[in-house]
Amino acid sequence: MVTCACCGRAVEGETPPLTWTTAVERGRQRWFCDTCSREHLRSMEGKLDSEWW
Repeated sequence: MVTCACCGRAVEGETPPLTWTTAVERGRQRWFCDTCSREHLRSMEGKLDSEWW
């Protein structure tokens, strides 16, 4: 099961849908659902930690 690090949405399986994004923050891989990815796209592109959004 993969869970969105922002909203907590979960999907079954070991890999999330292709619409989800991933980021490595402080050495940990974090997944973000398509909704959160769209909402915070500029912050992700700016390489801001998710704590800032």
